[in-house]
Amino acid sequence: MGIQNKTMLITYSDSMGKDLKELEQILDKYFGEAIGGVHLLPFFPSTGDRGFAPVDYDEVDPAFGDWDDVKRLGEKYYLMFDFMINHISRQSKYYKDYQAKHEDSEYKDLFLNWDKFWPENRPTPADVDLIYKRKDKAPMQEIIFADGSTEHLWNTFGEEQIDLDVTKEVTMDFIKKTIENLAANGCDLIRLDAFAYAVKKLDTNDFFVEPDIWDLLDKVRDIAAKSGAELLPEIHEHYTIQFKIADHDYYVYDFALPMVTLHALYSKHTNQLAKWLKMSPMKQFTTLDTHDGIGVVDVKDILTDEEIEFASNELYKVGANVKRKYSSAEYNNLDIYQINSTYYSALGDDDKKYFLARLIQAFAPGIPQVYYVGFLAGKNDLELLESTKEGRNINRHYYTEEEIAQEVKRPVVKALIDLFTFRNKCAAFALDGGIEVETPDENSILITRHNADKSVIAKASINLKELTYLVTENGEERRFF
Repeated sequence: MGIQNKTMLITYSDSMGKDLKELEQILDKYFGEAIGGVHLLPFFPSTGDRGFAPVDYDEVDPAFGDWDDVKRLGEKYYLMFDFMINHISRQSKYYKDYQAKHEDSEYKDLFLNWDKFWPENRPTPADVDLIYKRKDKAPMQEIIFADGSTEHLWNTFGEEQIDLDVTKEVTMDFIKKTIENLAANGCDLIRLDAFAYAVKKLDTNDFFVEPDIWDLLDKVRDIAAKSGAELLPEIHEHYTIQFKIADHDYYVYDFALPMVTLHALYSKHTNQLAKWLKMSPMKQFTTLDTHDGIGVVDVKDILTDEEIEFASNELYKVGANVKRKYSSAEYNNLDIYQINSTYYSALGDDDKKYFLARLIQAFAPGIPQVYYVGFLAGKNDLELLESTKEGRNINRHYYTEEEIAQEVKRPVVKALIDLFTFRNKCAAFALDGGIEVETPDENSILITRHNADKSVIAKASINLKELTYLVTENGEERRFF
């Protein structure tokens, strides 16, 4: 089908209904033309991290369905799948073969060997300190071979996620085979999860290592292009890295918009929001929420340190059932730079503020991605959070069709469906068109979008103090909420 300039839903296979068949039925029945694409979060057999520790990419987890179910979705929506280019499960056939056969395994070079990476008498404590880490210890894990010998492998993330060695031919063959298979089964856009960790190099911090990371990305892009798919590299870091990626003509994520928008709604001031919208590239996917937390590191130097602290404190102050401990080690939080909450609850479960946040997203440069909980204006799921002690589960509610049938009757959810239907159909949002952003006063913002020849012009005038808005298309008023 190819990527379309239409709103993309982000969902797990079992979060809107119990499996892929129910998901398809629910989207048909309740969402109409509000959704043009689907980011199907990892649906492969996996041993951890809600799908992000894949055992294999060759099959669909039978609990969700099969490839025919995926392909059927692809006939109606453009699709994005995840490819964990940095790691694979230690329960995979590749790891088990290596464990059993050691040096005789055809996959011995697939994994990045920690012991062989370092010269003699290294790593030193300074070497380990230099690594951009996701945990408070060296990113390594022992492997015990069938012959009784032991070595250590790189292990950046969870215990089940063992790092791959992307410099080796066997790994590039695995990457090629996997991408070709994903594209053959309906994938239009491949999300390269954790790609910035994939290249490790001596005497660097092993994160977004240049120029090597560009060599890897370009190789993967060439493979994907031959199969008819494009790439979306995923990275949470300083916005200048996103801009670098955009300069290389990749799609990027706008992970800064969530906190910038929260800051605007909390402070009622639009200057920083306007500044960011003017800076943002058009070839991007915007987010307010994802399956992870709300990113803080992404807005460094877009908001000042004082503004970031203000927005973070306000989130805990006005957010509904948001507590600092939910983003701590007590609740297995892997990333100290993210706050765990639904976006709706971050705004105090306030329908007006929430709709305005989505209106800003709809008019921002790029293509909107809306997380399934966000599309249903979902509140924090404290029951799931406490039963699992997993911080991110506060924003991972499992909806039955019966629940969805009730949720879509809420005025705010109806308004979101109408808004994104309008966004998908209106030619003013063409990616080759333009955007103008004005701030009539400190509490207001006027966003104008138009297509290349300016034959269609859409405007959103928003007042954050009064919580009011006016949307027009070629001068004709559009009401949603």
